[in-house]
Amino acid sequence: MPVPRRKTKALCMMLSFNIFVCVLVGISWTLSHDRSGGDKVRIPSQRFWSKPVQSKSFWNREQQRLDFIHNPIVNPGLSLVELPHWMNDSGPADPCQPDHRVPAQIADYNSLPRRFQDFLVHMRCRLYPMRINQPGVCAEQPFLLLAVKSLMPHFDRRQAIRQTWGRAGVLANRSVATVFLLGHTAAEDHFPDLLGMLGHEAALHKDILQWDYRDTFFNLTLKEVLFLDWFSKHCPQAQYILKGDDDVFVNTLRIIGLLDGLSELRAQDFFIGDVISNAGPHRDPKLKYFIPESVFEGQYPAYAGGGGYLYSGALALRLHNASQEVLMFPIDDVYTGMCLRKLGLAPEKHSGFRTFGIEEKYRDAPCIYRSLLLVHSRTPQEMLRIWPWVVLPELDCQ
Repeated sequence: MPVPRRKTKALCMMLSFNIFVCVLVGISWTLSHDRSGGDKVRIPSQRFWSKPVQSKSFWNREQQRLDFIHNPIVNPGLSLVELPHWMNDSGPADPCQPDHRVPAQIADYNSLPRRFQDFLVHMRCRLYPMRINQPGVCAEQPFLLLAVKSLMPHFDRRQAIRQTWGRAGVLANRSVATVFLLGHTAAEDHFPDLLGMLGHEAALHKDILQWDYRDTFFNLTLKEVLFLDWFSKHCPQAQYILKGDDDVFVNTLRIIGLLDGLSELRAQDFFIGDVISNAGPHRDPKLKYFIPESVFEGQYPAYAGGGGYLYSGALALRLHNASQEVLMFPIDDVYTGMCLRKLGLAPEKHSGFRTFGIEEKYRDAPCIYRSLLLVHSRTPQEMLRIWPWVVLPELDCQ
């Protein structure tokens, strides 16, 4: 039987009154407990953020300071006066001026190799002018950008790559662009003057990127940072990047085949290579990768061997931003792992990357190269011999 309209209105008014009374009782109870010192929300007497403990190693201390600067949740009431003195930045106002405070902050600085000293004194500088740029190299919005680390004298390696796995254009119905990343070679490193030849090469092939910094082993990290900056400005539309040395062989066809099957979601965090985990710095001064305790302490994050790795353009843009918050480290592949960790990511291991080479008995086995993505290291002559094994359909590897 339908309820009369007058009764319905009366019921609604009664319900509203009961709700109003309940709200008043709740407020009254809360106020009375606050006045009586009973149960209430307690504000912590200690700050959630505590002052960092000073590391004994120079790089770690500098990174602690950088982390503080970029920390978005540090107590806004904390003034710089309250900071420990060692976190105050006493370096030069211009980051590209030599940091003369460094020798006094590293106990064994004077016993380190000269190249290491140079890196430490100039590690804050990230702004180096370009000598040669190719701003139109990505005009066709490449599916795959091949970014190859090279040195000025390595003309034969670059030419072999252009004729084989690094040939720009269309491959497997996908557009491919290639750039070679170079600094400059100095007379003190016992290199002849090759600028004229390099200028001719750049004009002929339009694939050379060169910055005005000294191209040394410890400056490979700088090359990484400068490339990411260049990419963000001149090639942000490239979907994927293969970053590698100029002495690796890459199966570009297989790379494209792998990437063609990736979803857009998978591509966001895509980074694969020959991953090294649970590694730490070498302490033997005779080794190429020597890092003293006075400079760095702790374990390395998981990282992909610098001989070559594959990642998405979307991730490259995020790595560019993350690199601004990670202090330069003298080993470039470890540094890239640090930037990935800053993003909360880690590289994914793929068995197709062989940055430590393959067994000697397989070096001349054509079908091996069909199944792999990248192999280190190969001479220009070997690249020219291997490439037909990859692209010619006559080879039966069933």
